[in-house]
Amino acid sequence: MEDLILNVDFAAPEGRPKKEPGNRKHQSFVRRRRELERRGVLRQKQLPAAPGGPRRVPARGKPRSGRRRSCPKENGPAAPQCPPVPQNGPTGADAPAETKGKGRGAARGSASAAGAPPASQNDSAGSGATAKSKGKGRGAARGSARAGGPPPKLVAVDCEMVGTGPGGRTSALARCSIVSYEGDVVYDRYVRPEAPIVDYRTRWSGIRRHHMDKAVPFRQARQQVLRILAGKVVVGHAIHNDFKALRYSHPKALTRDTSQIPLLNRRGGFPENVSISLKRLTKALLDQDIQVGKSGHSSVEDARATMELYKVVEEEWEQHLRQNLEQE
Repeated sequence: MEDLILNVDFAAPEGRPKKEPGNRKHQSFVRRRRELERRGVLRQKQLPAAPGGPRRVPARGKPRSGRRRSCPKENGPAAPQCPPVPQNGPTGADAPAETKGKGRGAARGSASAAGAPPASQNDSAGSGATAKSKGKGRGAARGSARAGGPPPKLVAVDCEMVGTGPGGRTSALARCSIVSYEGDVVYDRYVRPEAPIVDYRTRWSGIRRHHMDKAVPFRQARQQVLRILAGKVVVGHAIHNDFKALRYSHPKALTRDTSQIPLLNRRGGFPENVSISLKRLTKALLDQDIQVGKSGHSSVEDARATMELYKVVEEEWEQHLRQNLEQE
């Protein structure tokens, strides 16, 4: 019987060759994607870790492009945090991310301060404090100007009238004078009435025929006077008569009639509810004599006296008017 020969190989079998992680085209694609992710051009994607190596952590380097880099979405507590990317902040390479973030916030706050809520409380407090200090400065300047000088836009007016119409019983404007708070003459003109003058009333008005030679026509004078009085506080004595001669009505809130001030009467020792003449009030409170002699009154002199009477009770009177305004 023929011998049976068995050829048995007892050597250890060779291990299976390791599977390539991918073909060269795929590996090239992965390398290119990771490079673009590192630059910040592409969004980070969770990729499988390289075989035998640690898991890849996204680079924290500064992106080369100007776009904002989005933070990768990773699960688990070890997910890396995306550092802030500066937009208009410091450009130095050594500047920390925290400083850059603050710079960006400050830039946004300053840009939106005009029309949007402030970026931080400190910024808003600073700007508010600055605005308040500026406002107080302006108010203080106004206050000092009022305390140390005359009130703004305040004048005194006085008019002299002549008689026109039947029997000269109709009063018509023949002279108008306006003085400032200090008593300087702002306006002083003789005025020619529209109707013929019947009675010059020289004993009281001081008007004579020759004054009409260079007098201003009534309509022209009225325009000039109203232009001066517009928007101003006007002081006068029995001032409704002056406004009537001017055919004008001044706002009540801007009118100060010294014949209707109980404070003046009280200071002069007169009954409060009685209208006292300008001559008597001036003598009692200012110790001055006006409207003396037979040459007639001077509207400039009367306007100055009226302004001085107003100054006597100016603070109390204005405070009283403010209180009444607040109550209304």
